Amino acid sequence: MAELLQLRRRMLSFSYHHAITTIPYLQSTLNTHCFSTSSSSSPQEENPCANERSRWLQLPPFAPQVDTAALARKISGERIVSGKSDEAATTTTAIKWIRRCCPDLPLSLVQKLFRLRQVKKNLIHTNATSEQQARLKRVSAKDVLSPGEILCLPANVRQSVPTVKKPPRVCKDTDEMDFVRSLELYKDDAIIVVNKPPGMAVQGGVGIECSMDTLANKYLKYDYPDGPRLVHRLDRDSSGVLVLGRDQASATLLHSIFREKTSSALSDAILQRKYIALVIGVPKQTKGLISVPLAKVVLDDGKSERITISDHPSAQHALTEYSVIESFSNGLTWLELSPLTGRKHQLRVHCAEVLQTPIVGDAKYGWRAHKRWKPVPLPSNFNSITNHKLQLPFGLNFEGGAVSEKQPFLHLHCKQMILPDISSTLKMVGASDFDEVSSLKKLSMVAPLPSHMQMSWEILKNLVVE
Repeated sequence: MAELLQLRRRMLSFSYHHAITTIPYLQSTLNTHCFSTSSSSSPQEENPCANERSRWLQLPPFAPQVDTAALARKISGERIVSGKSDEAATTTTAIKWIRRCCPDLPLSLVQKLFRLRQVKKNLIHTNATSEQQARLKRVSAKDVLSPGEILCLPANVRQSVPTVKKPPRVCKDTDEMDFVRSLELYKDDAIIVVNKPPGMAVQGGVGIECSMDTLANKYLKYDYPDGPRLVHRLDRDSSGVLVLGRDQASATLLHSIFREKTSSALSDAILQRKYIALVIGVPKQTKGLISVPLAKVVLDDGKSERITISDHPSAQHALTEYSVIESFSNGLTWLELSPLTGRKHQLRVHCAEVLQTPIVGDAKYGWRAHKRWKPVPLPSNFNSITNHKLQLPFGLNFEGGAVSEKQPFLHLHCKQMILPDISSTLKMVGASDFDEVSSLKKLSMVAPLPSHMQMSWEILKNLVVE
């Protein structure tokens, strides 16, 4: 009897040990079977397949990137040479698409996924059966994607994304947010246009605590995943219309438009900018076109630089249309300036070195004239404009700065900008209406004068009345 009980215990022990060692193998076999093209339709095999598909991360369907350079030329009415840029613009490999959709994934990890054959392509179609929808096909790094294709990555790649600490908030006060949003002139789903105040830098740098790009990223993001992006620049001491792209597509297209050469189109250019400037002196001609090359000169062992007229081969051609708005007996003149190119300090150099009429407040290029500067006396019947005596954020100061001051602020303001409707442009391209892009409507943005230029305008106008 004792021997029979001992034999029974051995048999039970063997059965338990065999079950423990075979369960992992069965699970492995079951998981492998889920990706096979087996036609088994038992309920026990359908649920594991659904669970297995849930272990994959699906990237957004592939959409070809817009050839912004060609699109900008199309908007301007230029002919596009076919066969050169179209193919390059629409060809995207699998590894490029993953890098674009998952910028936080290290490149080494993405390359490892391809080596281990862990990047798949979902073969789902709208008219596919449930069995066909479950199929995943291996993709190599250099495979060219077609529009609508969906790549899948293992779900555990989430664990490989490095944790990035959020940068500290630039500004915390709600009053500061209200001030930044009060600068908005226009907003749609593609662009945001603001009236940049004088004294605020457009882009951050050494010694700059708050700039328009950092503030826009913090306060003008709204419900977008990323903040708006800069597409052009304004000098720190100037003011006026500043355009930002709300996403990568609109920003890239705007970059191409601002880079596009408009000298041949002149007033019919796809991008038009109108500045108001108060200058010291009176131009010899009431209107004209300035066309001179400009180059950068480094001074003080690299500590400073300035732009000047130059015949050096590296000099860039700069074009500016100008016209006199009104001249006054004290030698000051209001000008309207339309830059046809976008060179650094272009308007300031053209006014100072070509027209010999430096802009009021521009001590860098008009230092000789400002050595002899005399404040304009206030007219007897002048009611002084009271500036906003509020505690402005970011160290801004809107008090004074008019022509009645010993040290006036820079009198250069981007009053108006006319540009294509970027939002409609991108929608048309998505709808394959590329041939109609050149007939798009244009947007006109107008920014009111800053307080110091408005005050100077009133002072000079009252001088004429007297």
